[in-house]
Amino acid sequence: MAKEFTDQNFKTEVLESPKLALVDFWAEWCGPCRAIGPVIEELSKEYDGKVNIGKLNVDHNPEVSMNYGITSIPAILFIKNGQVVDKLVGAQPKANFVKKIEAHI
Repeated sequence: MAKEFTDQNFKTEVLESPKLALVDFWAEWCGPCRAIGPVIEELSKEYDGKVNIGKLNVDHNPEVSMNYGITSIPAILFIKNGQVVDKLVGAQPKANFVKKIEAHI
């Protein structure tokens, strides 16, 4: 199951992790966000133990969202060693996520 990233756990779960992290910035009212939700869940199962995959609700966690300049959602950031190494914006097919993950793990 995808993790829930928050303003409180983002530093330890994402920035300080040695693993690649996929962070899905989303909100409950966002249709495209809900559309990719099942894809994020599938990826979290497939890459369990290899990649930190989780969701960050922008309405409940404004600090991290502002720090990364998130203005459009869904926005998916790929973070490794504390740095953004890639990103996707908008609803995307699963293959696009897999390609980005495989490029950075």
